[in-house]
Amino acid sequence: MINYIFRRIGYMMVTLAIIAVLGYLIVELPPGSYLEFEIARLRQQGGNVSQDQIKALEIRYGLNDPTYVRFFKWITGFVRGDFGESFQYRQEVKDLIGQRLAFTISISVFSLLLAWGIAVPVGVYSATHRNTIPDYIITVIQFLGLSIPSFLVALVLMVVAQRVFGQQVGGLFSDEFQNAPWSFARFIDLLKHLWIPIVVIAFGSTAGLSRIMRANLLDVLGMQYVQTARSKGLKENKVIWKHAVKNAMHPLIMILGGSLPGIISGETVVAIVMNIPTVGPMYFNAQLNQDLYLAATFLMFLSILGVLGNLLADIALAWVDPRIRFE
Repeated sequence: MINYIFRRIGYMMVTLAIIAVLGYLIVELPPGSYLEFEIARLRQQGGNVSQDQIKALEIRYGLNDPTYVRFFKWITGFVRGDFGESFQYRQEVKDLIGQRLAFTISISVFSLLLAWGIAVPVGVYSATHRNTIPDYIITVIQFLGLSIPSFLVALVLMVVAQRVFGQQVGGLFSDEFQNAPWSFARFIDLLKHLWIPIVVIAFGSTAGLSRIMRANLLDVLGMQYVQTARSKGLKENKVIWKHAVKNAMHPLIMILGGSLPGIISGETVVAIVMNIPTVGPMYFNAQLNQDLYLAATFLMFLSILGVLGNLLADIALAWVDPRIRFE
């Protein structure tokens, strides 16, 4: 197992190196540059931009350097924790990410735990009560979860929270705690606002995961070793949870590897609708405005989460299924 983990880490490094090069080139691929947006912004403010000002901006943002030079400066700084300067915000990228990353990871992790905590038991119940009224009800709810857009669920929950619970919606804090220092009261106010994005993001994931769990478990329940376990007189709960569910979890564990970066990317629309200060909207704006270093850094972080998630999924799969041998 140790040798396998080291090999996987080596593959991860090669994968991240390829992603860094391709991701940087893709971010730079659209025509134009941030300089054009900056010049347009200055002209909208009522002033003409002289050639001297344009040259000064080109020097400031390093736009006259070849692409490989800019990439080398960025990637060598990245490994040292220096991600460059955001063109749009005129701040260090690490400071911008640090302000929002904690909220993003918290929302994503809690959404993932909620989705899995509901999807697995619901999928098991639906499979073990096939073609019953509860199974039909669960199936309808699953299709609704897969078909209803997340932004619409967010709008509905915001209306419910405001009219039923009298809660202020939009953002992660009430007005009185927006710029207040951290305290227990501010933490409680955060929890009051945090449940809406968590439920919205987990809603679609729960529906999809429970459908996969139901389908996999139905296949496993028809296998011979499950029938053999029943014929030995084992209790039905033990047959289901110890033998069938354990093997039906394999596809879900593999999906888990890409769930975290997928949730972080998927929360962008929800964050825009609810005005939540997460990395999703900032990444979206960085792509629109061709904020090179900010967009490339976000892409690298998502890639790192992806390869780490796949490594953890492989290790978890080996733990769940002892038949898998890596050596």
